[in-house]
This record gives sequence, structure tokens and C-alpha cells, in this order.
Amino acid sequence: MDHLLEIHNLEVKFRLRSGEVTAINDVSFFLDQGERVGLVGESGAGKSVTGFAIIKLISKPGFISGGKVLFEGRDIAGLSIEEVRNIRGNRISMIFQDPMMTLNPVLSIGTQMTETILAHKNVSRAEAQAIALDKLKKVHIPSPEKRLDQYPHEFSGGMRQRIVIAIALLTDPAVIIADEPTTALDVTIQAEIMDLLSELCESEKMALILITHDLGVVSQVTDRIIVMYAGRIVEQGLTRDVVSNPRHPYTQGLIAALPESQQRGKTLCQIPGNMPSLTDMPQGCSFHPRCELVMPICKEKVPELIELDNGNALAACHALAKGGAS
Repeated sequence: MDHLLEIHNLEVKFRLRSGEVTAINDVSFFLDQGERVGLVGESGAGKSVTGFAIIKLISKPGFISGGKVLFEGRDIAGLSIEEVRNIRGNRISMIFQDPMMTLNPVLSIGTQMTETILAHKNVSRAEAQAIALDKLKKVHIPSPEKRLDQYPHEFSGGMRQRIVIAIALLTDPAVIIADEPTTALDVTIQAEIMDLLSELCESEKMALILITHDLGVVSQVTDRIIVMYAGRIVEQGLTRDVVSNPRHPYTQGLIAALPESQQRGKTLCQIPGNMPSLTDMPQGCSFHPRCELVMPICKEKVPELIELDNGNALAACHALAKGGAS
């Protein structure tokens, strides 16, 4: 069975004065219709770059240097700008981190929504307004008829993010890529937005790629988790399995650092050190300078993803290959 979206050996590089650096290295995963997948990792792991590469939004000096991105069987990486535009916004929509960067402050919400619909669909302005109103209702905006005439600054942060989600829904996409959609919101509003995304995935049969550093959010919303570190996938599997039994030392560290994993009054756990920079990537496994299980081979050879649990999980760790880190 073909998957809705397939990423094969994706590689993204950036041209710097000092030479080319690799931001995404040999990343492969798939997404099925209606499925919710979480891309997880610290800042600098390559999550957002992966999301941008999927819809060919990598700007210079970055470029896709290898691999394929197959959407409904077509390789997006090989399409012209015009052909990509027919997919981006139509079939694949993206929700960005900061709604105020997405919304135009000098145009009413109704104008922004109707212009988006008219740019992508062959409908009348009256039909476009009806679609905009329907989508505002779907994201539970109160008094949506009045809200269409208001401007972004008249909404709270949570309401603005709901409007951004409504705009992403305007073309009835098959996939939504949500890049840290709750970062700027308080905890209660975060939960509401994530509940909303889950509800929409079920009701609209949409697939979701949720990009976040927050494992707590991912564990509540997604079907599968893909953990990234320094531009590579280090672990992936069913959400419940990865959260309850993480196999890679990095994933174990992320879960141990969650506040809910701690005992009251104890110091919070943390992974020592920092994510390596693209210009100073360690040889071998990029996680080895921070890993408690480091062996000589870790400093020499990049570990390959190995199948675990009868192929239901993958992890890239030399200790696992030797029968450890379980």
C-alpha cells in the first residue's frame, strides 16, 4: 500500500562562506491518511528544516541536496515552482510558530481568508466568504460572523492561533504541518489547541506532522513519534511504545527530563552538554559527547537505524546493536 507522504533519504545542506554544512542527513519516514506523527528534538535537531523541505520552502543558502519527497506518488523535490504551489497551501498546509508572523496586521481576518480561498479555488467571493465562516466555526471561534470584520490585534494569542488553523483548513488539505504551534501560548491554551488539532484530524480525515520540542504534547496527540538529533533520525516508533520504553539514550534523556517524570523536591534531570553546531559536528555518532553509554565505536562510526520489536520501532545506537541501552 502506498503512503500519502513518503520521505526517502532526505538531505538538506546550507552553503556558508566556510563551505557546505549538512542540516538534514538521510532522513526517511512516511505518513498515512489521517495519521498524526510527531517530529521531536531540541532546538537545532533539524525538525523545522525537515518540515520546510517537505513543501520546498527551504530558502537560500539552504537547498535540498538529495533524497525524495513523494506526495500522493509525485516527487515534490523534482517539481517546478508552479507545480509545488499547486500542492503547497492546497494539499499540504503549514501552521507556523508565531501567528502574528502569518497574519497581515492591516487586513481584516475575513479579507485574508477570502483572498486565500480565491487564490486557490475557482469560487465566487460570496462562496469564499461562506467557506471562511464555516472554517471559523470548525475551530470554535465564538461569534464568527463578527470576527470576520476584525483585525489580528483584536484577538488573543490563542484565538489568533485558531484563526491560523482555520486558514490552513481553507483548501481542505490532506496534510497539515504544524511547526511548534503552541510555543507562545500558556499551558491551558496549549491543551485547547492540541485538542482542536486532534479533533480536526479525525473529523476532516487530515494527516498531521507535529513539530515540537515538547514530548509531553506529542505523547497526548500523535500516533507515532520520530526523534531527531543533529539532523538525523535517532529513534521512531509508536508513541505509546517510545514514551513507555525509549530505546535510544537521547530519547531516554528527553523523557527523564519531563517534569512529570520527577519526584517532588528532587532536582530536575537534564542531558549534559548542548546540541552540536552544524559547523562542528563530532565524528561518528553526533550524540556521543553527551552520552553515558559511549564506546570507542561511537566516536568513529555513525550508527545505522536498526529494527526493533519485529520492525515496529527503529533506533540508531551502537549500544543497542550490541544488546545494550534497552
